[in-house]
Amino acid sequence: MIGVDTLGVAAKLGEAADTATAIPQLADEVGLDVPTAYGVQAALVQRRLDRGERLIGLKMGLTSRAKMAQVGVDEVIWGRLTDAMRVPDGGVVDPSAYIHPRVEPEVAFLLDRLPEPGEPVGDFASAVRAVAPAIELIDSRYADFRFSLPDVIADNTSAAAFVIGPWSPVPAGLDNLGVLLEVDGRVAQVGSTAAILGDPRRALDEGIRLAGRHGVRLESGWVFLAGAATAAVPLRPGAHVRAVVEKLGTASLRASE
Repeated sequence: MIGVDTLGVAAKLGEAADTATAIPQLADEVGLDVPTAYGVQAALVQRRLDRGERLIGLKMGLTSRAKMAQVGVDEVIWGRLTDAMRVPDGGVVDPSAYIHPRVEPEVAFLLDRLPEPGEPVGDFASAVRAVAPAIELIDSRYADFRFSLPDVIADNTSAAAFVIGPWSPVPAGLDNLGVLLEVDGRVAQVGSTAAILGDPRRALDEGIRLAGRHGVRLESGWVFLAGAATAAVPLRPGAHVRAVVEKLGTASLRASE
């Protein structure tokens, strides 16, 4: 799109994240469409790479009807993950470092190899080395956690932090595993991996296809977050959060006071 200052928009979003300060939606103001929003996302993540972070994977967003309804948009999207976003399993995060942090249970894949050029999309799942339960911490940089589709894409799909539980071999089926999100030992959300595009492996196919449109090719050793199995819940100071995925195990984090 002609006339959009992608670096300028990325700078505003980057500063909002760095200072944990919400900003108004930008898409309408600057005339941002979806393709240009991905350009802003690339510039936003490049700011992180320029200060020493490494790109270590991709994530999907809005892969469940619950999540689409929660944020008011209706298209699957993808974003980028850096090493600085990763929190050790059982680790501590500081809620004050974010604007309005929320957590959600996910399924993570570890890629074993690069997909071959021209390889059918349906065969990409054979590139997966392992699978794990995960928690994603999302934090929209927009006021009131409200945004349009171009807004959230530009904001790197609200990516903030993530935790991955123990890796295990990919089971025969991933399409209908029970999922729980617990906060302080109490069940906050109940769901199924079927909420992730019917099967988390479909999210991998979609991620590779969509990212490929923008010249991004997944790499061996990268992490791939397939998307949320339930709606997200706010992360309160002092809270202990645990995601439980049937057959895969658990992942957890704790918020400092």
